Amino acid sequence: MSRRVTVLMGGTSSEREVSLRSGAAAAKALVEAGFVVETVDVGADISKLVADIAASKPDVVFNALHGRFGEDGCVQGLLNLMGIPYTHSGLLASAAAMDKAFSRQLFAQAGLPVAKGLVVRRADGGADPMERPFVVKPVNEGSSVGVYIMKPGDNRDPLGEWPFQADHVLVEEFVPGRELTVAVMGDKALGCLEITSERGFYDYDAKYAPGGSQHIMPAPVPADIYAEACRLAVEAHKVLGCRGVSRADLRYDDTQAGRSRLVILEVNTQPGMTATSLVPDIASYCGISFPELVRWMVEQAECDA
Repeated sequence: MSRRVTVLMGGTSSEREVSLRSGAAAAKALVEAGFVVETVDVGADISKLVADIAASKPDVVFNALHGRFGEDGCVQGLLNLMGIPYTHSGLLASAAAMDKAFSRQLFAQAGLPVAKGLVVRRADGGADPMERPFVVKPVNEGSSVGVYIMKPGDNRDPLGEWPFQADHVLVEEFVPGRELTVAVMGDKALGCLEITSERGFYDYDAKYAPGGSQHIMPAPVPADIYAEACRLAVEAHKVLGCRGVSRADLRYDDTQAGRSRLVILEVNTQPGMTATSLVPDIASYCGISFPELVRWMVEQAECDA
């Protein structure tokens, strides 16, 4: 008898539309992989969510939620209580990865290279917290939501554009160069991909607008840099305690001859899961089809011990 998989999608975060696309694509691939699939559009009513999940009688939940609640440990905790195995990382790893300020501390303590940065209170707006150019980003949002760069000569409040009501943000030095991302599957790096965008910055629109970015796989970087990016991604996956599939985003600064460097920006425990998203794109290059990828993820699903 085929195993039953319930796909959680949608949610109430700023990444709802992205999640709906991930969930629909994953559900289609799971059917192709031979599972009996139901989808649940997650809203704000937790009691309804519990009832909907229970009514679908899943053997496994495929978590296609992005952003708050779905990616920060909340839904993971709920599924732990319900005793239903789920894909991707558990509660603690999900919460740690979602908090960019906390995860960068863990990376630094483990000896992984991170950009110079600090947490700044929103109330302290008006003065530059570090030399420009620097990047302002929400502490716990994904998909580059709310991220912007303060460049020399910009005549504005350095924190004035931040669109979310919260009391602090993460400010990091802007690392010039190239955008790299590495897919990790279990304890192995699948490969390193370069992302290019005519916008000059891989923001939300570059990620999701048609033609907003291009994927180059494998990343056209020196072999030692490619290997190091893969190593850093696996180490970051382990430092956070991730399981299943994750994706690490890095910057490769090759703008000065003889002084190149890699820095790790963040780990995504719930990376986009459409057939053309970054992780499936890297997996496809490695000969792993999208249905094979989601099947593996279901087979690895578990609750926290």
